[in-house]
Amino acid sequence: MLKATMVLSLAASLALTATASAQQVRILGEHRSWTSYAATEGGGTVCFAMTKPDSVTPTPDGYSQAYIYITNRPAESITNEFNLVAGFPFQPDSMATISVGGQVFNLFTQNDAAWLDDKGQSDALASAIRAGSSMVVEGTTAAGIKVTENYSLSGATAAQQSIGAEC
Repeated sequence: MLKATMVLSLAASLALTATASAQQVRILGEHRSWTSYAATEGGGTVCFAMTKPDSVTPTPDGYSQAYIYITNRPAESITNEFNLVAGFPFQPDSMATISVGGQVFNLFTQNDAAWLDDKGQSDALASAIRAGSSMVVEGTTAAGIKVTENYSLSGATAAQQSIGAEC
């Protein structure tokens, strides 16, 4: 049921950003804590690997499910694009961080989403995710509460290989 909800959520998200073309989202594979998908848009195929946190501390008021996506958009020459949907609105003009394998990456935030502050670090973050075993995201809610989300990286390598082979 959760996988179906994630696919429907992603399909709705893609529908908002795509032109008037039909889209089809399909599962490429389930890889322990990660799942890989491909979607067809007007500009071509988009592939992404996604996961949800194992824990969120503290759970903010109004929390909805959080997700991390790593996306390849070959038609736009984009690989390893990192996106976080936090499940809560971030404090305006705040930064979040992602820590994996002793490396820390800064994220800029907007509403409930976050992206790498330096897109040039996309490949380094994707590599750290493949090499690591866990990942921690820290951010501040609109109410000023620091939230920590912990993610398993089990299956991240297989999920990234899956989207790389498709896109």
